[in-house]
Amino acid sequence: MAIQFYGHPFSSYTQKALIALYENDTPFKWRMLTHDDPATGEEFAQRWPLKRFPIIVDGDRTVMEASIVIEYLGAHHPAPVRLIPADADAAIEVRMLDRFFDNYISGSLQKIVLDSLRPETDRDGAGVRDARAMLDIAYIWLDAAMAGRTWASGDDFTLADCSAAPSLFYADWTHPIPDALVHLKSYRQRLLARPSFARAVDEARPYRSYFPLGAPDRD
Repeated sequence: MAIQFYGHPFSSYTQKALIALYENDTPFKWRMLTHDDPATGEEFAQRWPLKRFPIIVDGDRTVMEASIVIEYLGAHHPAPVRLIPADADAAIEVRMLDRFFDNYISGSLQKIVLDSLRPETDRDGAGVRDARAMLDIAYIWLDAAMAGRTWASGDDFTLADCSAAPSLFYADWTHPIPDALVHLKSYRQRLLARPSFARAVDEARPYRSYFPLGAPDRD
């Protein structure tokens, strides 16, 4: 039985896991979470009551959290593109960068986006300013780190890039990357050109009106 994949195409963490699936043409069955399919939503909630996606179901096993989904795929459905290096030190670097993108890029942009959905009286102006400041620092650090690198950890596309692609995609919409950070901007463009992420971006195009800050007319 094919892996069942629960998520939504416009979700950054869904895209992160999709990139891994698409990199290796891993077969799976989409279980898309939409308002007009309550039955799938109920199945999803029974498997993971916290209702955070994506998750995969592989036989009798349910795996939560995008990073762990990617680790699981590498361990149980190995394929030519190895997203976690075999070398222990290289794997530590990849996992560290995965945490960087999730915690400091994606976490900060989500703070800004979610705040925009709150009623005006409940908004956290100080928290949003802190999130934007964190993005500024993270962008500068990452720009320097990417000098001379093709992908996040070097020459090979890894878990870190699966994390980076949707994080930087939506971050640049939310808090634009300065033009002066040429290494970072070039990296974002390379991610957009990667076929696995390009496919995820294309699948999400019909849902751009969902972006609460107003999606720009660009990728």
